[in-house]
Amino acid sequence: MWLRCTSRRLLTCFRALKHRRLNAPNASSWSNVAAVVPEAAGFQGVTDRAALHDFSVAHNDSFWDAMAKNRLTWISAYSKVQDCDLKRGKVKWFVGGKLNVSVNCLDRHVLTCPDKVALIWERDEPGSQVKVTYRELLEMTCRLGNLLRRRGVKKGDCVTIYMPPCPLAVASMLACARIGAAHNVVFAGFSSDALAERIRDANSSTVITVNQGVRGGKMTDLKKTVDAAVDTCPNVQQVFVAMRTVTPVAMKSRDVAMEEEMMQEEVVCEPAVMDTEDVLFMLYTSGSTGKPKGLVHTQAGYLLYAALTHKYVFDYHDGDVFGCVADIGWITGHSYCVYGPLANGGTTVVFESTPIYPNPGRYWEMVERLQINQFYGAPTAIRLLLKYGDQWVHKYDRSSLKTLGTVGEPINTEAWEWYHKVVGDGRCPIVDTWWQTETGGICIAPRPSDPDAEIVPGMAMRPFFGIKPVLIDNEGKELMSKTASGALCLAQPWPGMARTIHNNHQRFIETYCQPFPGKDLPYTRLNIFTGHLISLCLMFSRLLLYGRWVVEKDLNGLGDLSTLDDPTAVQEIIQGHQALCNKS
Repeated sequence: MWLRCTSRRLLTCFRALKHRRLNAPNASSWSNVAAVVPEAAGFQGVTDRAALHDFSVAHNDSFWDAMAKNRLTWISAYSKVQDCDLKRGKVKWFVGGKLNVSVNCLDRHVLTCPDKVALIWERDEPGSQVKVTYRELLEMTCRLGNLLRRRGVKKGDCVTIYMPPCPLAVASMLACARIGAAHNVVFAGFSSDALAERIRDANSSTVITVNQGVRGGKMTDLKKTVDAAVDTCPNVQQVFVAMRTVTPVAMKSRDVAMEEEMMQEEVVCEPAVMDTEDVLFMLYTSGSTGKPKGLVHTQAGYLLYAALTHKYVFDYHDGDVFGCVADIGWITGHSYCVYGPLANGGTTVVFESTPIYPNPGRYWEMVERLQINQFYGAPTAIRLLLKYGDQWVHKYDRSSLKTLGTVGEPINTEAWEWYHKVVGDGRCPIVDTWWQTETGGICIAPRPSDPDAEIVPGMAMRPFFGIKPVLIDNEGKELMSKTASGALCLAQPWPGMARTIHNNHQRFIETYCQPFPGKDLPYTRLNIFTGHLISLCLMFSRLLLYGRWVVEKDLNGLGDLSTLDDPTAVQEIIQGHQALCNKS
């Protein structure tokens, strides 16, 4: 049984490839694998990264058992590593174990380094960043957790969060995790109708928002959007309102002045004891090919996978500053702004602005000012900034950078070369990452690997530990040749994968877990599965990903919507979707 991956990518091999061998500054050497992954010392015959990956696939339980025991803090131990049956859509990891995600992200770090910076809030206004320590973030989380409890939010409830990237948004996510409520973060650029649909499907009775969002020098009345949405959601009983700006808003009887109420609460909040398979959050897909799917992620497996991929794909070390510029409303923001970095005790940037505000040098000025070591952004933004010229990059010192990453869509060769040569000065490895909301974390990327291991522009290249990609032809057979094209599937479950679609497990089974449909797969239609058609090329054990997507009048695979504030980005998207241009 394969787990079908429904990605927004078309994978081909119809262009010349230039190979690169890159040595990142202070990169981890995998010649002594146990020095990088201490657990590997207990794995027989594992001497390098490739052997560790082979072990992680062949001895799945042993690998994940060692990682879970050493990387997470448990309240009580699990009795079984996994209990999975993909034919029935059954996925359970670390069965019977108990823990609390917020404890793993906050409390255990407060014990050892309370004054270490956990978050750097890069506000819309350049140079006005706010640093939040682990102690401060824990206190904020506990106050809000106590407030939610006092206002009747219980374990198992789902709280919808409609906020821009900010410390209170992160604390809202962690407060839900602390008291055992699930969170449903909705991108704060969605319309009231889109928000309402997600509130209703999640059956949320509590919503958290701000009076206004500030982005690109412009203010957006988020509270008004929430009011319009909630008016069509009779189940909502209360709306917590924080003040991002000084602009007053009309407060209704259901509204709660969040910051004022939080200050009345204690800074200690007893963490809920959570089963490993209790819901941590649900996150809705865009819905461009039908009703949005609420992908459900659970506690231990998701957190472990987010933490491991964050550490090893980006070669993250203690003391580094990790700069993921994705919005928290996307899975990238969940995994690599919040849960992955905080589980690792890292310092993570929460970016509120846009790539071009107040000018196209915003990212690189921020890199210099905050001394960012790993930068993770969307190819659409990279292509946009390329068009503004090299001068905006060269103006700022980027010597702190060690790794550059891309996410959300494939990156073309021209953008890759510019990112590598101009932004990274030819010394930083580029990790072109393949994954999606359903996977919970990165599945394929050039790293982890030896510092001098080959990186090919536009190729994601190597599966992460525990990930076994396979190619399936239109007859449902596995393809084994070096150069082949077919559908990408993952041959075995992994801890970070989604468990179900909220309120529709049958759709989850039919979309991801049923046997490959074979001849009946209508390749000319792009509304099959979840609107995502996949083809793949394997060439010398490398995975090349390239994207093109058109569904009726909707575009998919556009990457981070935060890059759509500039007409140059829109032009880039249209030019990049040649199929649409041909229809124009």
